[in-house]
Amino acid sequence: MAGAGADGERRIGVAMDYSDSSKKALGWAVDNLLRHGDTLVVVHVLHPGGEEAKHTLWAKSGSPLIPLSEFREPEVMKNYGVKADAEVLNMIDTAARQKQLKVVAKLYWGDAREKLCDGVEELKIDSLVMGSRGLGPIQRILMGSVTNYVLSHAPCPVTVVKGK
Repeated sequence: MAGAGADGERRIGVAMDYSDSSKKALGWAVDNLLRHGDTLVVVHVLHPGGEEAKHTLWAKSGSPLIPLSEFREPEVMKNYGVKADAEVLNMIDTAARQKQLKVVAKLYWGDAREKLCDGVEELKIDSLVMGSRGLGPIQRILMGSVTNYVLSHAPCPVTVVKGK
């Protein structure tokens, strides 16, 4: 695998937008993919909005890697424009302890389709797990599907976990 280090460490990414489907994707990754000693990279893409100027420095490269100890802190995440989610933090904390995972988060601002693919490449993610919102065919045509785009363009294997 491209991103696996000499010691065999794998970097498993989970696309997280705090929706039910992304939480299911995280749960699936923990139960079926993550192994002892892996690195879990939580990738979150925010839509550019009111605080865009605040994050101009990271517009292209995204935030610095955020370790789990900071990702856990509501005030730190608030500075990035992300509201902490207790359910997600619980899942990550438990998995980190049980499987001795290294956990980092990376935030991007912009189009989720492009930024997820950029993140996979930049972070040398070996495999990406993401949820599917289950858009109908008309909605998918009108809005475009992040999942379809990432499946076609990501430079690593992508696992899609259906929401239902």
